[in-house]
Amino acid sequence: MLSNVTVFDFETTGLSPQRDQVIEMAAIRCIDGEVVSEFRTMIQFEGKLTAKITEITGITDSMLVGGMDEETAFRVLNRMIGDSLLVAHNAAFDLSFLHFALQRLAGRTFINPFIDTLTISRDRHFYPHKLENMCDRYGIELTGAHRALNDVYGCWELLKGMHVERPVDDYLNRLGYLNKYGPPAWSPPHARLYGTENRYQN
Repeated sequence: MLSNVTVFDFETTGLSPQRDQVIEMAAIRCIDGEVVSEFRTMIQFEGKLTAKITEITGITDSMLVGGMDEETAFRVLNRMIGDSLLVAHNAAFDLSFLHFALQRLAGRTFINPFIDTLTISRDRHFYPHKLENMCDRYGIELTGAHRALNDVYGCWELLKGMHVERPVDDYLNRLGYLNKYGPPAWSPPHARLYGTENRYQN
């Protein structure tokens, strides 16, 4: 199940994949359970970051000046992904940014299968389900959350921990969303969507 995986993460200028832009991306390609390649880059941005984005990510305007241009960055990422299984925490967010960037830059999208570790987290555990919360539960060290490469390695270790605990095969292409928010505005055509609720410990 985890023999050919790309774990990836985006930091962005906002929440809208149609209007906002990826400013940092990171990915690791994992073959037979081992990390075989790694990619991380800042991405040039012509606008100004909001104070909130800098507060959340620690990324400043000056850090983006020497970054890759957006098209080159996504070309590198796309080659790295190949035909692998895509993995992200809150995959609805990252997959939507991947889709709209590829549509804008290359006129196409991706067809890769995916696994969302947030969907698994909501099914198996009580609230909260942020990546740092889940890493704490599985004894995974996560330093510098909300920086792309740190989150990628945290997500990879979380996925492995979950798979050892109970195989994650049934979560292939499953995307759970909170009922109070409704389904995501965009999701891959091959996604199996279903509504869910946070569970709270008494």
